[in-house]
Amino acid sequence: MYRYDEFDATMVAERNAQFRGQIARRLSGELTEEQFKPLRLMNGLYLQLHAYMLRVAIPYGTLSSRQMRRLAYVARKYDKGYGHFTTRQNIQYNWPALVDVPDIFDDLAQDELHAIQTSGNCIRNVTADQYAGAAADEVEDPRPYAEMIRQWSTLHPEFSWLPRKFKIAVTGAENDRSAIRVHDIGLRLHKNDEGDFGFEVIVGGGMGRTPFIGHTIREFLPREYLLSYLEAILRVYNLQGRRDNLYKARIKILVNAKGAEEFRDLVEAEWRAIKKSEIDLPVEERARIKAYFAPPEFEDLHDESVALNERLASSSEFARWRRTNCANHKIPGYAIANISLKPIGGIPGDASDAQMDAIADLAEKYSFDEIRVSHEQNLVLPHVKKDDLFAVWTALVKHELATPNIGLASDIIACPGLDYCKLANTRSIPIAQKISERFADFDDQESLGELKIKISGCINACGHHHVGHIGILGVDKRGEEFYQITLGGSGAEDAALGEIVGRGLSADNVVDAVAKLIEHYRQARQDKERFLDTYRRLGADNFKEALNDAA
Repeated sequence: MYRYDEFDATMVAERNAQFRGQIARRLSGELTEEQFKPLRLMNGLYLQLHAYMLRVAIPYGTLSSRQMRRLAYVARKYDKGYGHFTTRQNIQYNWPALVDVPDIFDDLAQDELHAIQTSGNCIRNVTADQYAGAAADEVEDPRPYAEMIRQWSTLHPEFSWLPRKFKIAVTGAENDRSAIRVHDIGLRLHKNDEGDFGFEVIVGGGMGRTPFIGHTIREFLPREYLLSYLEAILRVYNLQGRRDNLYKARIKILVNAKGAEEFRDLVEAEWRAIKKSEIDLPVEERARIKAYFAPPEFEDLHDESVALNERLASSSEFARWRRTNCANHKIPGYAIANISLKPIGGIPGDASDAQMDAIADLAEKYSFDEIRVSHEQNLVLPHVKKDDLFAVWTALVKHELATPNIGLASDIIACPGLDYCKLANTRSIPIAQKISERFADFDDQESLGELKIKISGCINACGHHHVGHIGILGVDKRGEEFYQITLGGSGAEDAALGEIVGRGLSADNVVDAVAKLIEHYRQARQDKERFLDTYRRLGADNFKEALNDAA
């Protein structure tokens, strides 16, 4: 994984010192909260309902054990003993005291962590496939390119004050685990017919109050031109994106107002003008960055493990976890082990300091010192020998981290909602908890198959409800908390926006409504279809009656 050089370390240290001074001015009263707001946002500090919230960047979702222990230390020393992993592969602390934030930043910097550009109208934390470098379906590891984007975009003088926030996601696999089609820019590494590697460039996706699926504006961009092409896109957006209306300032509005073809022509013209500049990295620099992501020294193993098979035969609970929480690795004899942060009745995405320390220990011992954060608010040990899976599972059980539900009904994405966020209309966490409790039976969850339930407490869609197979949106109805349901969304390679079905439901009725929709699916499915497949086959009207019965 990437290690800071002297430029990274100096930049972070100077930024921390600068923000320490700004915080001192706020605490003394020299700055008002309104004056302080743009300064704190560019350093990942929000003012929530009850306290400040600090968002720390985890670039492309990759952590070392050392960094995970540092995150645990911050949770223990400065917060209430836990952190919340988010859909942008970041971690948030909900209770830091403002006076402690400079010390938090200095502590984070000791292990190459920071909060720069985790908020504000800039290019946010670049995300990537959580299985990068390990996935069996991957054509190339996307993380070196995500790192190039990070270095290019951090404190970029042209793009530090864009019309609105900007999000980029990268994948190197056909199976989209990064939701690239609902990002401002999505990048998919693939091979063309000549066998060359390049990017499909997708622009103008996003959720929020005006959701869109992104448009492909270039089928194939050679890898060496990545940064200049991104620069062209950002320049067009910076010049032509709206700044008169907060709700119409995202690039998705610009792309869909002009149309994908006209926007592509503008980008191509800008790119031709800058293509021969020094924006793109020389071969030597690309090689230097890629060298940090060299594969671990995998052992030469047989893919079949006698020890694993014996454990599977002797423990049905371990066998279930192996089925639901492990994915295929590209190297024989290894597996990808997912760690669910969605215990039944728990808060999606939360991990205690003790759990973070335990995960760091497991990564150090069994996964080449690597941990990944998924955009679905779970964690991943990317490189585990199959012979070691039982030992990993046993340790996860001890720390209440072995819930066997990855991709199933209780693996719910939920934003913090009205429990923390001042923008929210409703609570998200209690609804997620009640749904997971309703579907607590793991046999039942497995029989239902893949089912993506996503909950947002307001139209900003931090819970990605637009792309849930079942999406739940919190709305205010005359001062009461109500919930609107959407069906048929997907953030994967078959990306689609969910359709609103039925009228708003009270907090008392929404869980029953979800249960009735799932029961309707259970009765209507064919040949073990996913919920999404059944919905697409039958259509929205077929599901409305089940929902209306619950209103």
